[in-house]
Amino acid sequence: MEPCKKMKVFIIILNWNGKEFILECLDSLKKLQITNYKLQIIVVDNASTDGLVGLVEQRYKEVKILRNKNNLGFAEGNNVGIRKVLEEGKSSYVLSLNNDTIVEPNFLNELVKTAESDSKIGIVGPRTVFYEQPNKTVIGAAFINLWLGKTYSKDKTNPSECDFVTGCAILIKKSALEKLNYFFDNAYFTYYEDTDLCFRIKKRGFKIIYYPKIKLKHKVGATTAIGERNPPAIYYYIRNRFLFMHKYANIYQKIFFFSVYLIIGIPAFILRSIFFWNKGINKREIKLYLRAVKDGLRIRGGKIIDYK
Repeated sequence: MEPCKKMKVFIIILNWNGKEFILECLDSLKKLQITNYKLQIIVVDNASTDGLVGLVEQRYKEVKILRNKNNLGFAEGNNVGIRKVLEEGKSSYVLSLNNDTIVEPNFLNELVKTAESDSKIGIVGPRTVFYEQPNKTVIGAAFINLWLGKTYSKDKTNPSECDFVTGCAILIKKSALEKLNYFFDNAYFTYYEDTDLCFRIKKRGFKIIYYPKIKLKHKVGATTAIGERNPPAIYYYIRNRFLFMHKYANIYQKIFFFSVYLIIGIPAFILRSIFFWNKGINKREIKLYLRAVKDGLRIRGGKIIDYK
């Protein structure tokens, strides 16, 4: 099924001090091949201080900018853009796109065409690859094991259903968004909010589709340094794993997960910090890790101010 000429797709790019990344992203979007639908690009800025907003206004006249007074995080930052789009009532699809990604010219056409092929499809996501190694997949069709609280992915070659797709690029059908009471859950602030959104849309009868025939280049960890020993990444990733389990696991899965994590997970983390990280114990990281577990068990979400 070909996209309808009356359709409009909004691309929402969340930005926070991403001057060195977002310009390349916007340049790649200018090369998109648009077929039978209209496109509007919106940059939602989370109170950046690097002068990026002025630069975007100068170079990309067609891009609309929404300014947040504070850093609202990935979840609520994107929600600002989604709410604005839905209020205008002109959208058919919303694409949440990371500012540290590079798209192919036919990227959006393929995603929209796939979404239009089945009314039950609520979300479509591409194959995300490493920027420096475009033949190596970062994350494919993604799933979560609610007994272990672990996410994993399968690098499939054909379009397939899955539990969730990475928030690096997530095309969401308007009809799916309208079934939700809220969009990205800002209790997470950052990490796991994409998994949560896909889960809720799937529970409302929609399909989550992984589309591997289109590549999205991602500068992994460029804006959050998740691949490094980064305090915010350590805290939010661990805490939000607990928040997700509280929300979706049944009572038996929760008992099993929490027991295994407390008995095995915490000692394993401490041992890794002692024997493998900097050849010695890092008290700050262990303290932050334990704080994340504590807050997760207590279902304490939102943004934390300090990482001590």
